[in-house]
Amino acid sequence: MNLSAIRVSVWIYLAIFFAYLLGPLVIMSVTAFNSSEFPQATPWECLTFDWFGELFRDERILNGIRNSFIIGAGTVVLSVSMGLAAALVLTQIWPKLRATYYTVIIAPILIPGVVLGISTLVFWDRINRFLGLGPDSFLSNGIFLTVIGQSTFIASYCMLVLVARLQRYDVGQTEAALDLGATHAQAFRKVLLPFMRPAIASAAVLAFLASFENYNTTTFTFGQYPTLTIELAQKVRYGINPSISALAFIIVVLTVFFALLNESIIRRRQLAFAARQNRSVGEVTGGGMRLPRFLSGNPAAIVLVIFCIGAITVVGTATAYSPDACIARVSEEKRLEAEQRIQELREQREEERRQREEERQRKFEGVFDPDELTPGTDAPEEAAPADGDNSGFGNVFDPGNLQGEEESEAPDEGGDSSGFGNVFDPGNLQSGEEEEGTAPTEEDDGSGFGNVFNPDNLQSE
Repeated sequence: MNLSAIRVSVWIYLAIFFAYLLGPLVIMSVTAFNSSEFPQATPWECLTFDWFGELFRDERILNGIRNSFIIGAGTVVLSVSMGLAAALVLTQIWPKLRATYYTVIIAPILIPGVVLGISTLVFWDRINRFLGLGPDSFLSNGIFLTVIGQSTFIASYCMLVLVARLQRYDVGQTEAALDLGATHAQAFRKVLLPFMRPAIASAAVLAFLASFENYNTTTFTFGQYPTLTIELAQKVRYGINPSISALAFIIVVLTVFFALLNESIIRRRQLAFAARQNRSVGEVTGGGMRLPRFLSGNPAAIVLVIFCIGAITVVGTATAYSPDACIARVSEEKRLEAEQRIQELREQREEERRQREEERQRKFEGVFDPDELTPGTDAPEEAAPADGDNSGFGNVFDPGNLQGEEESEAPDEGGDSSGFGNVFDPGNLQSGEEEEGTAPTEEDDGSGFGNVFNPDNLQSE
């Protein structure tokens, strides 16, 4: 029971692992066949192959693919050469220096790609100026700088692959070749190089893939030769369409194809090796139905054949299938749905406006009622203003308030009726005979100040 639970747990783990690893690729591949203008797997609209045609009509993408292959080829040659040289030196160097040398070779892997790109650009720009070359020289060429920048760290990956192969090499084979009269170059070319060939092929594939997908270093060195990753990054900034998914699907298909092809070749070599040991291919596979020699006992080759048949079927269907009717139907459904949403939005806004109006009316229902501003028949008597003033302020601003209300408070007949009495009457400067009972003297000029300002006062009496 415990063993069954462990097996089930292992299968569940593997399912989750591969779903996490391959799920995004599968979803993106599905979006390449959906007619939606934005990459999406759901909701599904129509089956279409138009995005592949859109991809092959995109000049920027095609130019990026072309530059990526050129740069990848140069990176493979330079990286594999440097990696093989580093691996040979590492196996033959003095053991006490081996750890230091290994650290120096591995260091570019640990350095960020941005730093490598900037340093490559600055270094070769200084070299170009030192040699007196112009800005259009090969040292400033984007392809040259990109190959150099990528090879600085990809060579380290190649070195690791080649060192792993060299650790299984018998140095006695080289010594035997030298004893038989071969030169060092002949021993390397006829003994060591054939032994290293599988590792060199693996390193070359690794170097090409690493160069093809590199972005951090390339973004500083590409110049006028943008790679595919640079073009894709620039397209994402301005919006993408499913043609990117079509490109991803093609890359996935090619990867699976070459993986199955490589596996089938390896399996075929194993069968051929077993056949040389006095056993036929049929004996190796256990008899049964005899398949073609390439397929006998080779499941990878069978899957490869099925894969190729499926690819041919898809291509043939793409040439005969037309999604125009489906796309027109989906477009009409989208139009009707959009009109319905617009109508619902209008009704919703109208309902909200009506609710706001009702709420405003309920809130200010009695505040600005004109019946409350004027006294009505039903209004209480004490609320009505006196003296017939209906302004709500009484008779505060009545001009008659400046005069006395009764005759007892009115000024004298000869007085001022302005409300200030006769304060400003010029006659006040003269002393009245009726009030004081004394007449002015002869010397008095009648001004109220006597003869103070009389010029005769300046003369002696």
